[in-house]
Amino acid sequence: MTTAQQAAAQAVIDGPRGSLYGPFVPLLRSPELMSCAQRLGEYLRYRSAIGTRLSELAILVTARAWDQPVEWAIHAPIAAEAGIRPDVIDAIAQRRAPSGLAADEQAVYDFCTELQRDKRVSDASYAAALSQFGEHGVTDLTGLNGYYALLAMVMNVAQTPAPASSAPPLP
Repeated sequence: MTTAQQAAAQAVIDGPRGSLYGPFVPLLRSPELMSCAQRLGEYLRYRSAIGTRLSELAILVTARAWDQPVEWAIHAPIAAEAGIRPDVIDAIAQRRAPSGLAADEQAVYDFCTELQRDKRVSDASYAAALSQFGEHGVTDLTGLNGYYALLAMVMNVAQTPAPASSAPPLP
């Protein structure tokens, strides 16, 4: 590795992730991009204005939209630990709308589904998200979608294999 790659890799290892895995392996080919991306991801994943439970829901919707097995394998178990019900996780995996969501979960699901599918969000979904999370939260929710779409693209291009996981693979 170059000096820049070594520094970028060490920054990921020394951060809350604790190791270099998933998207950070192919991103290492562009150490400055990896460094910028991992700092953005560290904020979105660990300190987002919508909290871990809802961030993980957004990540799952994005992983499913991009058919991304690494993101799914990593985040489905985290989402379950954070309080996303197993039937909700399964419905997203099966490309079905989950039922019985809490209002905040429904706002995230609708916002993310529309953004990933339609490349925009309806006024109704925006208003629901704004009511639940405020402008800061809506901005972070949008950022979560963009960041995890970036990682999905990187791993899909690199054909990154999914790690072992307690979550069933995407169908």
